[in-house]
Amino acid sequence: MTMILGIIAGGGSFPSIVAQNAQKQGIPIIGVGFPGDTDPAFAKNCTTFTWLKLGQLGRLLKFFGQHQVTHVVMAGPINKPKALDLRPDWRAARLLFRLKTKGDDTLLRAVGEELEQEGIKLIGPHQFCPDLCAPPGILTQRRPTQQELHDITLGWTMAEHLAPFDIGQCLVLREGIVLAVEAIEGTDAAIRRAGTLGGAGAVVVKRPKLTQDTRLDLPAIGPETIRSMIFAQATCLALEAKTTLIFDLDETIALANSHLITIESRLK
Repeated sequence: MTMILGIIAGGGSFPSIVAQNAQKQGIPIIGVGFPGDTDPAFAKNCTTFTWLKLGQLGRLLKFFGQHQVTHVVMAGPINKPKALDLRPDWRAARLLFRLKTKGDDTLLRAVGEELEQEGIKLIGPHQFCPDLCAPPGILTQRRPTQQELHDITLGWTMAEHLAPFDIGQCLVLREGIVLAVEAIEGTDAAIRRAGTLGGAGAVVVKRPKLTQDTRLDLPAIGPETIRSMIFAQATCLALEAKTTLIFDLDETIALANSHLITIESRLK
């Protein structure tokens, strides 16, 4: 069966990267974007494109059906606070009504199930850009200190226990004290908040939740993550190898090195 790829595009460059790499394989792209989240330039990478509002699940499914989409990926972040103001259509309202909780993982899984009920196969966007997946090892010049290693281990374990609550993809710790747990605000805001609370020397731990479906959502870092750490005077970033995306790798590593920030990429 010939693949026709639907891309549900959030913010940033990731949707365009996925689309461009898929096009190199001769795959037609049917794109959907959301005003205020999706970069308008993404549309240039699509065979067919439309704008939708958050919550228009029925229109999304109809659009993909009309264009005979066989597979779909979700790529790029959605502004989470803005998502609280969505006005769901009847299909989305029915989905929301049956959910007991409405965290990221729960909502994305539910949308994925709706797509697959329509005969559209959900796949991970990273299969079109495997070079973005973090390699294992110490990625920077400076290695973690003993205190940083202690905080990494503590945060790593905490993230596992927070997974059932669908929060905590990013945690920030300093000397065994939790300064911030990522919720709706996103990683960068959580890091900056931690800096105002705990001062210099914090460790940032970012990894997928144990229950996370990596076809739907993968943790990601990039230069902006490092800039947030510089603002917060955080000194160490630990992430999960192979399941975390690193955008603009060379710039990210160079920026971290210039501020003596260490990045450790751990295997699960």
